[in-house]
Amino acid sequence: PSCEGSGDRWNRLGTISDAPDFDASADAEALYNAMKGIGSDKDAILDLVTSRSNAQRQEVISAYKSSFGKDLIDDLKYELTGKFERLIVSLMRTPAYHDAKEIHDAIKGAGTNERCLIEVLVSRTNKQIHDMVAAYKDAYGRDLEEDVIADTSGHFKKMLVVLLQGTRDESGVVNADLVEQDAQDLYEAGEAQWGTDEAKFIMILGNRSVTHLRMVFDAYEKIAEVSIEDSIKSELSGDFERLMLAVVQCIRSVPMFFAKRLYKSMKGLGTADNTLIRIMICRSEIDMLDIRECFRLRYEKSLYNMIKVGKISQLSHTPSIFLQCTADFSLAGEFFPEAAQLAYKMWEISSMTKVPTVRPASGFDPAADAQALRKAMKGFGTDEDAIIDIVAQRSNAQRQEIRQTFKSLLGRDLMKDLKSELSKNLERLIIGLMLTPAEFDAKMMRKAMEVTEENVPTELFCTIISVATVIRCSFYGAAYKKSLEDAIQSDTSGHFCRILVSLTQGAREEGPADMERALADAQELADACNADSDDMEMKFMSILCTRSFPHLRKVFQEFVKCSNKDIEQIIKKEMSGDVKNAFYAIVRSVKNQPSYFADRLYKAMKGLGTDDRALIRIMVSRSEVDLFNIRKEFKETHDASLHEFIQGDTSGDYPAEKTLLILCGGED
Repeated sequence: PSCEGSGDRWNRLGTISDAPDFDASADAEALYNAMKGIGSDKDAILDLVTSRSNAQRQEVISAYKSSFGKDLIDDLKYELTGKFERLIVSLMRTPAYHDAKEIHDAIKGAGTNERCLIEVLVSRTNKQIHDMVAAYKDAYGRDLEEDVIADTSGHFKKMLVVLLQGTRDESGVVNADLVEQDAQDLYEAGEAQWGTDEAKFIMILGNRSVTHLRMVFDAYEKIAEVSIEDSIKSELSGDFERLMLAVVQCIRSVPMFFAKRLYKSMKGLGTADNTLIRIMICRSEIDMLDIRECFRLRYEKSLYNMIKVGKISQLSHTPSIFLQCTADFSLAGEFFPEAAQLAYKMWEISSMTKVPTVRPASGFDPAADAQALRKAMKGFGTDEDAIIDIVAQRSNAQRQEIRQTFKSLLGRDLMKDLKSELSKNLERLIIGLMLTPAEFDAKMMRKAMEVTEENVPTELFCTIISVATVIRCSFYGAAYKKSLEDAIQSDTSGHFCRILVSLTQGAREEGPADMERALADAQELADACNADSDDMEMKFMSILCTRSFPHLRKVFQEFVKCSNKDIEQIIKKEMSGDVKNAFYAIVRSVKNQPSYFADRLYKAMKGLGTDDRALIRIMVSRSEVDLFNIRKEFKETHDASLHEFIQGDTSGDYPAEKTLLILCGGED
């Protein structure tokens, strides 16, 4: 394989195209025969409609009327029922009339489907908007803008009206001075002032070109030191916040936007059938293959398989049509590198801003805290709430001051007192919070070695930087009179042992990517894929265990160009066991570390029982690093807040639940 050459533009490939040897009259007759008599041949209707492009379906509609003097869509509505009728009839409409029908359904009657309005209006081109507005007028005899204004309010309404004009600049021309000005204007409209100038956000995000806005977002991040998405989340709220975030997502990548919408439509109990149907139909001839690849990269599962195993209410025929729309050719080697490159760009942006949920307490007084903790543990019984309120709402550095002050003022060891007064998960939590990060990780590692829990060293060493590794190794040796390297070698074996030993050396480089070296590293990894498994794993170890995370992110991008595959695909296919899990953890951490930990938290709490140790370990260790980012990824991926999950999973253990919820830092 070669690293030379790679496309920068999207393939823009759909999964449905013109059928060869098309005969509109024959199709019209086949549909007529499928509907005549008692009952309908649904399979025949399904097979025919889903194997024709939309343009061909319009020819079939005309041929049907010419041959039988009847309206095909009216006959389909009469013969079919429920969601299957909605699906087939939607496929028969032109894209403009399909969009018009979706918008009409979203705003008619009591209540408004704001999410449908957002999805349709933020993702369409100017021409698609104009065609939809005309189709709405033709179908319903009403003005779409007037109906939207009557059914919405505030800044949400204003932005929808802007989008309905279909006047976004599509010239592709970028003025560098205007990029900087727009970025500065957005900063001054939000982060730089008390309150928010929503009109400025509406004007810029509603009118500038896609290329221009991508550059604005990069410039904004340099000025504000946070992403435009984070600013929108902090400055805006409600439907207006959701609308503006959707605009930004579509500016960055329309396929990724729809991948997220599809995942949410199928995640959890039940399926949002109308959303699923709408997206699969409207994107099937445009960019469904790009969406499919974004879906795999974002959620590490196949869209094809998720639809295949999912249950779609009242719609037994739906899986077959959607499987056709998402036909998964990845096993045959088909891969869309443009989707991967975009995903890496988005991960790079998200890695720039880490937000903790626990910060230093203002007005901190270690003596007062030490006295309060002593009071909470003195006499009969223990005031657990008082202990939780102090320990969980101080930074780790402040807790160390409290430990020292407790001994200086009272001549007692705070850790021993806490251990004697607390028990079970609350003891684990409070003691974990009182330990330094190095003490805590060393203790977690020691526990893992005692019970041979391989996922703990994998999680700890595959996700931290060199300086932290050296500190943890040193503390482990001092605390347990045995080097961590010796402990690992006595408890693990083979390549997994070598990986962990390599990581314990603290030899991972720091700093940005070296582009020339990244190209060479990517080529070496690609060449190693053709070697035997031992040589392959050793080569992967030599690069993945020593290069900096920013550098590895570039290596993985170049690897896509070299091999036309993502590094994760290779690891999952060619490796197994603990070695696979270790390399997988490194790759996930390089790509999107908060997503990795969000997934670990989800697995710790889902199903029967809770992995309390994993839950406590992650919540304690990430609370002052990036737990807010993890929280956001959890919500994005699992469509439920981390706060809700903790409440539902720890409801029988109030003290531990309270502590974890304080660390969580709020509900999304």
